[in-house]
Amino acid sequence: MPELPEVETMRRGIAHLAGLRIGSVAFPRGTVRPLSMQPGPRPLQQRLTGRTVAAVHRFGKRVAIELEGRGRSGREWLVIEPRMTGLMLVADPPTLAHVRMEIGLESQQHPRLLFWDRRGLGTIRLLDERGLAAACGPDRLGPDGLVITGDELRERLGDSRRAVKVALLDQHAVAGIGNIYAAEILFAAGIDPRVPCRRLNAARWEQIAAAARGILAEAVRLEGSTITDETYKTADNRSGQFQLQHRVYGHEGEPCRECGTAILRIVQTQRSTFFCPQCQWHHRRRCRRL
Repeated sequence: MPELPEVETMRRGIAHLAGLRIGSVAFPRGTVRPLSMQPGPRPLQQRLTGRTVAAVHRFGKRVAIELEGRGRSGREWLVIEPRMTGLMLVADPPTLAHVRMEIGLESQQHPRLLFWDRRGLGTIRLLDERGLAAACGPDRLGPDGLVITGDELRERLGDSRRAVKVALLDQHAVAGIGNIYAAEILFAAGIDPRVPCRRLNAARWEQIAAAARGILAEAVRLEGSTITDETYKTADNRSGQFQLQHRVYGHEGEPCRECGTAILRIVQTQRSTFFCPQCQWHHRRRCRRL
């Protein structure tokens, strides 16, 4: 579930670890599904122990911990993709059984960093500069959702026959937007999620981009969305607050806050989409006006 606002909140929650030295690395064994790691646990322990954290970055939905070079080795990045249930924590985890990585830091004030993942769908990669470019560079990820422009969206998606909501989930086109925020962005822009991208004009793409920048920034300010399963937490184990601002996501059958029409739920590419049929123009009736 973590999307741009949640992952950016994770990044900010561990950014203060920059300058600290890694004293130990452990990968607790258990009966839960193992994570995808590159390289494996033992090489990761060897290559991480003794390194100093230079900075903490975010690329789309990934956290990247930059490590200072050591000896002949240049800088490397520990890239963690939380995916559905992953958390970066400096506080006690929800459960011990699902702690996937524990980094011990040489600091009394900040003694450890945990990666916790209940479902085990997250990934851990240690990458050099070339590997980082391949995994997180412009050939892999589009412009970040916090700064995307209408012209960039139109250039990347304007000729697509895909429904606009489906297209916004394409990380090659725009990085960081997932299912929750795509629904909220399109509601704010007044665009039906079923509209084919090629039916949207430049003004509509600018509306979508402006809505994306505004909603994602506000969601970051409110530290993300902790939805019904309450899995997502901040690095210090607090719930996000942006779920209180959701206008359509998760509100099927409830009256729209703007017009009172019941919120609809449909399925697009096996994912739930929520929208207001009154506030978000229907492409079959209004396509020439879009």
